Amino acid sequence: MGKYEALAKEIVKQIGGKENVSGLTHCITRLRFKLKDESKANDDVLKNMDGVVTVMKSGGQYQVVIGNHVADVYADVCPLIGLEGKAAATEEEEQKKSNLIDIVSNIFQPILGVMSACGMLKGLNALFVALGLYTDTAGIYTMLNGIGDALFMFLPMFLGYTSAKKFGLKPMLGLAIGAAMCYPALQGSTLSAAGEPLYTLFTGTVFESDIHMTFLGLPMIAMDYTSTVIPVIFIVYFASKCEKFFNKFIPDLVKFFFVPMLVLLVALPVGFLLIGPVTTFGSMLISQFVFKIREFSPLLAGAVVGGTWQILVIFGMHWGFIPVYINNMVTLGYDNIMMPFFGCTFATAGVVLAIFCKSKDKKMKQLALPNVISSIFGVTEPAIYGITLPMKKPFIISCIVGAIVGGYYGHFNFRKFFAGGMGIFEFPAMINPDGTNGNIIIAISGAAIAMILAFIMMFVAYREKQTVTERAENNTPEIQTTAALLKKEVIASPLKGSVLPLTECKDEAFAMGILGKGVVVVPEEGKVVSPVNGTLTTIFPTLHAMGITSDDGAELLIHIGMNTVELNGKHFTAKAKQGDKISVGDVLVEFDKDAIVAEGYSIETPVLVTNADDFLDMIATEQKTAEYGDALITIMH
Repeated sequence: MGKYEALAKEIVKQIGGKENVSGLTHCITRLRFKLKDESKANDDVLKNMDGVVTVMKSGGQYQVVIGNHVADVYADVCPLIGLEGKAAATEEEEQKKSNLIDIVSNIFQPILGVMSACGMLKGLNALFVALGLYTDTAGIYTMLNGIGDALFMFLPMFLGYTSAKKFGLKPMLGLAIGAAMCYPALQGSTLSAAGEPLYTLFTGTVFESDIHMTFLGLPMIAMDYTSTVIPVIFIVYFASKCEKFFNKFIPDLVKFFFVPMLVLLVALPVGFLLIGPVTTFGSMLISQFVFKIREFSPLLAGAVVGGTWQILVIFGMHWGFIPVYINNMVTLGYDNIMMPFFGCTFATAGVVLAIFCKSKDKKMKQLALPNVISSIFGVTEPAIYGITLPMKKPFIISCIVGAIVGGYYGHFNFRKFFAGGMGIFEFPAMINPDGTNGNIIIAISGAAIAMILAFIMMFVAYREKQTVTERAENNTPEIQTTAALLKKEVIASPLKGSVLPLTECKDEAFAMGILGKGVVVVPEEGKVVSPVNGTLTTIFPTLHAMGITSDDGAELLIHIGMNTVELNGKHFTAKAKQGDKISVGDVLVEFDKDAIVAEGYSIETPVLVTNADDFLDMIATEQKTAEYGDALITIMH
C-alpha cells in the first residue's frame, strides 16, 4: 500500500465496502466506480472528505473526483476491493445494466496512456523531420515510427484484451481474437492482391464487396481489420456469450482447453463472416452521417463540440467521442470531428489566468496559478471543479470561448494526425505529414485566440467580492442603499483555544481554501459544541469531522485535527447523531486531545463555511484566542 492508504480505506468504506463494488477504473482526475447499489454510498461524507474534491454520478458510474494524483489513490484502492488486475463486473446482470459511456470508458481507459505515449512519439518524429533534423528515410525515423505505430496497427489485440475484461471473457481469449483479426492472410488487402475475385456481392450499392474467399461455402467479405476499433469489440462481446453458453455443459475435466477452443471456433468465423462486415458497414454509415453534418456547416459543427465539451467532461460523457476519434485516426489518418474541443483547454487556462492576475485574494492566487499550468498541459478538471464551475461566470465564459474557437477550427478543417499528447504537447501531432504548415498554424492561432479572448473577457467581467467595510470606505452607492437590508449571521466558536488564519493550516487543501473559508482553532479542551442553531447534517463514522447547516443557510465543516480519520474513531465520543436539531452550545463530540497528540496527530481544527461564495461577505475574527460561543466568523447575507 502507498501513501494514500488511509484515504483509500475511507473511500471504500463510504461507497458501501468492497462487496458493493463491481468495477473500478480511473481517468486523469477521477476514480470511476461501478457500484452494485449507489444508495449505499454516503455522498455527503465523501464530498467533505479530505482528499476528495467532489462526487459525480454519470453514465452508470459513481465518480469520486480526486485530482492529479488519482493514479496513486487508485493503486491503493484496488487491493482493498479485490480488483487488482480486474476491471468491470463479470455478472451478467451488471453487464445488462452497463450503458455506452460505461462500456467505452472501461474498454479505452486502460490503453489511453500508452496510446498517448505512442502518439507523442509519432508527433515528435514528424516534428523533427519538419525541422530538418533528419529525413523520413533515416533509420531513426523508421525506428521511432515503428515504435509509435505498433499499437495502432495491432489495436484489435489491445482492444480485444480490454473488451474481454469488460464483458467477462477470459482476457487471453480476447487477445487471441484480436490477434486473429490482425493475421496477414485474412486481411482484405492480402486476399485482393492474390487474384481476381470469385464474385461480387451487393453490386451497385454502397456495400458492394468483392468475394475472394469462402468458408464452408459461405462468402467472406474481406476487410482490413488492423487498426480498427468497432469490429473487435462486438466480436469479443459475442465470444463472451459463447463462453458462458459452453461453460454450462462442458465437463469440468476438459473445460480448461475445450471451452476456449469452442469459443474461438465459433466466435471468429461468425466474426469474419458476419459481425466484422456488419459493424464496418455500420461505421461507414455513421461516419457518412457525421460528415454530412460537417458538409452542411463545419463552423456550426465545431462550435457545438467546442461549446459543450466542458459540460460533457463534467458528466463524463466525453468518452462517447473516443471511438469516433480513434476510428477516424486509423481509417482516415486524422480526426477533425472531436478536435474542435482543443480550444477549451486554453480557454480554461485564459479565464483562470485572468482571475490570478486580477484577484487580490492571496488564497485565490495560490489556487489559480497551478491550475493555469495544469490547463495549459491539457488537464482542465482541477480548474473546472476548483475554480470555474463554483464561480459560474468563468465556466460560462470558457464555454462561450470554446464555442467561438471550435467554430474557427471547424471552419478551417482543423485536424490532428496522431493520437497522443495533451495540451501544448498535442501540437506535434497536428503537423501535417505532407510537410505543409497550414494545420499547425491553425492549431496554434486557435489556441492563442482562445487564451487571449478568454483572458480579456474574464478580466473585464471579474468582480471580486468586497467587504462591507471596503464598500463603505469607497462610498459606493450599493452600501448606502442596501445597508439596511443586510442580514448578519454570527458563527460562534465551537472550541476553546487559539485561533489561526486558515492560510497557516498545515494541510494544503485547507490552507488554499479548496474546501471552504474560515479559520483554524487549536483546541485547549477536547470538546466541540454547536456554533449555530441548525441541523447536524453529517457526522463522519470516524467522528473526526462533521457537517452542520444553520437555520439561516450557512453550511459548516468542523474537522478535528489533521489526518485523524486514520484513528478510525479512537479517542472520539459522539454526543449527538446525524440529523439531530442542534442549538448553540450543544455538545456534539468529545475527544481525548492529549491521546490524539500522543499518537502523533496535529489537533489543528479548521472551522469552515463551505458555501461562503453564496454570501455577500464573510469576516473572520482577528482575535488570537476564542472561548466557547465567542464570535468566530461573521457572514453577511
